[in-house]
Amino acid sequence: MSNESIKTIHEFDLNLICEFFLNTERQGPGNSEVTLKALSFIDNLTDDSLIADIGCGTGGQTMVLAEHTPGYITCFDIFPAFIDRLNENATKLNLQDKVKGIVRSMDNLPFQNDALDLIWCEGAIYNIGFERGLTEWRKFLKTGGYIAVTESSWLTEKRPSEIEQYCLPHFPEMDTIAGKIMRIQKAGYLPVATFVLPSVCWTDHYFTPMVNSQKMFLEKYAGNKTAEEFVALQNFDAEMYSKYKEFYGYVFFIAKKLNND
Repeated sequence: MSNESIKTIHEFDLNLICEFFLNTERQGPGNSEVTLKALSFIDNLTDDSLIADIGCGTGGQTMVLAEHTPGYITCFDIFPAFIDRLNENATKLNLQDKVKGIVRSMDNLPFQNDALDLIWCEGAIYNIGFERGLTEWRKFLKTGGYIAVTESSWLTEKRPSEIEQYCLPHFPEMDTIAGKIMRIQKAGYLPVATFVLPSVCWTDHYFTPMVNSQKMFLEKYAGNKTAEEFVALQNFDAEMYSKYKEFYGYVFFIAKKLNND
C-alpha cells in the first residue's frame, strides 16, 4: 500500500470515526504514566482550580487527572457518544463530582477570560491547529496557569521522504521540537517541560488494543469499502510508526502563561 492510496482521517465521516474509537480507552498514543509525568511539572493547583480537558475523547487521560489532582475538570469533545462514555466512566469511578463532559467544539469554549488554571489536550490540538489552539486558548488561562498538550513532532532535523509525505497531510504543522517550542514562546507562554512519549504509548496502549476494535468493526461492516479503508489507514499508520519511529513521535509540551497582554 502506498501513501497515495491512503486517505487521511479527516476524509472519513465523523460518525464512522466515533464508532470505531468508542470502545478504545484512548483515541491516540499515550498512557497513565506520561499523563502523570506531565502533571508533575504543574504546581499551584488547589481544590478551587478549574481545569479544561479539550478534545477529551472517552476520557482515558481525564480519569488519571481527576484521581491525581485537585480541582474540577470540564471536558469537551464534539462526539456525544464519547462524552456519554466519559461521564459513565466518571460515575463508575466515583469521580462525577470532579469531572463533567460536555459536547462542544474546541473552537467554541464557554469560559470567561482568565478563568482556568490548567488546559489539558492530549492528541487533539492538531484538529484546531497547534498555533491557533495555543493562541486562542491562552485568554482563558489565569496568569500563572498552565497548558499541557501532546503533538506529533519530528525528532530529527532530517528524515526519509516517505515518512514526510505520509505525515504532512495528517499533521500540516509538523515541526521539530525546537520549532514547536519557538511557536509556544511566540504565542505568549514560557516553556516549562518537554518530553517524547515512549514507544509503548503507541504500541501497547494504542495500536495493540485497536486490533479487537478493528475485528468487531469489520465484522459489523463486512464488505463496506469505507470501513475497510478506515481500518487500512490504522494499519498503515502502525506500519509507518514501526518503520520510522526514530524520526517522529508524540511529544508532551508543558508551558505557563506569565502575564496578560
